[in-house]
Amino acid sequence: MLTASAGAPVMTSARHLGPGHYAHVVFCVLVFVFLIAPILVVVPLSFNAQPYFTFTEGMLRLDPDAYSLRWYTMVATSDAWLRALANSFLIGGSATALATALGTLAALGLSNPAMPARPLVMGLLISPMVTPVVISAAGMFFFYSTLGLTQTYLGLILAHAALGTPFVVITVTATLTGFDNNLLRAAASLGAGPWRSFRRVQLPIIAPGVASGALFAFATSFDEVVTVLFMGGLEQRTIPREMWAGIREQISPAILAVATLLIIFAVALMVTVEWLRRRSQRERG
Repeated sequence: MLTASAGAPVMTSARHLGPGHYAHVVFCVLVFVFLIAPILVVVPLSFNAQPYFTFTEGMLRLDPDAYSLRWYTMVATSDAWLRALANSFLIGGSATALATALGTLAALGLSNPAMPARPLVMGLLISPMVTPVVISAAGMFFFYSTLGLTQTYLGLILAHAALGTPFVVITVTATLTGFDNNLLRAAASLGAGPWRSFRRVQLPIIAPGVASGALFAFATSFDEVVTVLFMGGLEQRTIPREMWAGIREQISPAILAVATLLIIFAVALMVTVEWLRRRSQRERG
């Protein structure tokens, strides 16, 4: 009896792992390869010693002479690429700071049950996320042109902040759903004002959600090209804008080298966001 009882769960587990389970796994792997393979092809091509966008015979033979770091060296020594990198971090960092502040304040207001018309306000705040970027960029161009903010750093920072704020709102709002408001009441009973309660009690607890939203906002700004095409000038070229110009004006494998660096950067962002998400779950129990 004991042997049969001990073996029953094993038989049940084996019964669950039927052909449907393996077919599901194979399907997921095929979808993953379909989505990732075109991106991974860029990585070896960026080490091509020849100025081609295809694999040479030497690369297919794994000849060491067919591989080179010349395109990475070109990017690292090019004034245009370095200026674009500096612009991306300047615009992206400033837009992220603004989007994080505005998005966090908006999420705090939306988490208050006494706030009227919360669904309507939430829909308006996340509308830049669901609106096609070209429509948002065109609208921003006509609006900011009347204020004289086109082809300026300030105009691009404000435009990118508007695109990144919805991500902060969503992530911080999700984090606040698990926040215990009794902690704020306890802080108020001890004499802490609203600002001190937020800074010393609430912010440390929701910090992982705020940081996740900031990372999404930064990634949105760093990857944005359509808004820069509408709003930016020659001095405001970012990395995506420089890649766009390189594809249209002078095709060079240096673009592949930059794309590889962006892939590494994106993977690092995803790992950081996942780490922050798990940390937030642990802190909320």
